[in-house]
Amino acid sequence: MDLITKLEFLLALSRERHFGRAARACRVSQPTLSAGLRQLEDQLGVPLVQRTSRFQGLTADGERVLVWARRLVADSRAMRQEIAALKQGLTGRLRIAAIPTALAMVPLLTTPFRATHPRVDFAVLSRNSSEILALLEDLQIDAGLTYLDNERLGRVTAVPLYRERYRLLTARDAPLGDREVVTWTEVAQIPLCLLTPDMQNRRIIDQLLRAAGSTSSPTLESNSMIALFAHVQTGRWASVMPSRLAQMLRLMERIRSIPIVDPDAAHMIGLVVPRRDPMTPLVTALVRQAEMIAADLELPPG
Repeated sequence: MDLITKLEFLLALSRERHFGRAARACRVSQPTLSAGLRQLEDQLGVPLVQRTSRFQGLTADGERVLVWARRLVADSRAMRQEIAALKQGLTGRLRIAAIPTALAMVPLLTTPFRATHPRVDFAVLSRNSSEILALLEDLQIDAGLTYLDNERLGRVTAVPLYRERYRLLTARDAPLGDREVVTWTEVAQIPLCLLTPDMQNRRIIDQLLRAAGSTSSPTLESNSMIALFAHVQTGRWASVMPSRLAQMLRLMERIRSIPIVDPDAAHMIGLVVPRRDPMTPLVTALVRQAEMIAADLELPPG
């Protein structure tokens, strides 16, 4: 069993926090995983795992080794991918996680990318901003689409793509439904359905409503933009959504998308990838694709 395989076991155990689940994630038996970890401890001469009848966490030495494990495993994967690309061009899978408000923008990246590199496929996940950063660190995704300017990002390389602005989606015959623009103070006065508090979009909206002298007290919360949109489409609910997402949705005739001003708030959405040199060939190509479309995405919504 080589060193990289054992480090993969350590990464899986740190992530899953359970020997059985870690073994399944690595597609080995639990005895094989346990034996590999003990061999790694013997090689390094320090205990890495706190053991009782079940997993209790990593030791202090284990946490330090984990930092190196992420780096070495990432470099090993990058080397294998680069050698494969030299032989047969870009191939493999790109794993992308996006915040719910940016999911609809992912095809703007993946569609032209696949047209250029038809042997690459994709896995696209919906996650909140904190989960995206954690998945990047644990090598579970290759890239994320998230906010760049509202909360701390950590060690990532970021490509700014577009600014997220906000609109009130509400029925024409509902309060404020006949307006051309509305203010955050006015929005604060009506019942809303919003994303759950673990979502950065919700935290941004809460901040804007507090600045307008109110607090959000939504009548419905969900971690899915589709669920919020479905409720708005009934004509009985209102919500705050990003302008670009509102443009992409098929609004029924009785639903309006109204710009929210005073302030005209905006937050930058961008692609984030692990800060590594060199990047993997797939991530390098994805960053180039993001840079190519960034200028068009930053144009004001039509």
